[in-house]
Amino acid sequence: MEIQTLRNFLILSETLNFTKASEKSFIVQSALSKQIKQLEEEMAVTLFKRDKRNVQLTPAGRYFRQELMKTINQFDYALGRAQQLHKGEAGEIRIGYTHSAMQSFLPKLIYTLKQRYPDLKTILLEMTNTRQDSALKNREIDLSISPNPIISPEFESKILIEGNFAVVLPVNHPLDQSNFESVSQLSQEAFVLPPKTEGTLYVGVIESIFTDAGFSPKIIHETPYANTGIRLVQGRVGITIEPAYGLYGYSDIKIIELDNIDQKAKLTLLWLPEFELEFPEVLNLLKNYKFK
Repeated sequence: MEIQTLRNFLILSETLNFTKASEKSFIVQSALSKQIKQLEEEMAVTLFKRDKRNVQLTPAGRYFRQELMKTINQFDYALGRAQQLHKGEAGEIRIGYTHSAMQSFLPKLIYTLKQRYPDLKTILLEMTNTRQDSALKNREIDLSISPNPIISPEFESKILIEGNFAVVLPVNHPLDQSNFESVSQLSQEAFVLPPKTEGTLYVGVIESIFTDAGFSPKIIHETPYANTGIRLVQGRVGITIEPAYGLYGYSDIKIIELDNIDQKAKLTLLWLPEFELEFPEVLNLLKNYKFK
């Protein structure tokens, strides 16, 4: 079972057309057809249903495609790392992050990494908690930085910052730090909040703030992106709740830190154990970096 045959299977499973797949895989159609037939015989599995007009994946084919994509991603990742080590290159690190990391320490951290490892390439990808979880598992990213994530058993983790949540209000809102007493004062407000599907634990923590205050929020808009939520607050669409450490640099908003509640915003670094073998010095720097 050759790696190129598996790649060609993925191309065909995407196009579901032998002519298009053969063009993308740069082999003649008859050779591609022979490869797929041999793959099915070797696996003792029918991967495609074929007739004169259509090509469709079987249930076994759909499952194989889903799992094979993960394997190919991991293979390509390992191959790239091995080639970098062979050439003596410093390599690259792909970092998934959320808004609060970029608004707080991430720019300074990247600057520190560049000063310490000038040949190290860093790629920054803004993602929701849920997307970071799957991207880290599939080796699409090397590091994940997200608030209150669900920590899968295969991940290593370290809390980088633990801080207060804050209510974000339009600048002309009558509430401020001087007359704010509790979250219950917000029971009649319209909220812009993240959907639960984009970070189950993180959103659950925010929901528990309202539960403790004795009401369910009136949600008029959902967005997984904090910057969108804050812009909507600036536009007086509603109010929101965000980690206080992620609110630097904004104008036309009012911030009330919730320093008297149990819930805290825990910005967490996640990585797979292999990362420590590949970049031990970088991980050691991250573990000992003074995050603010």
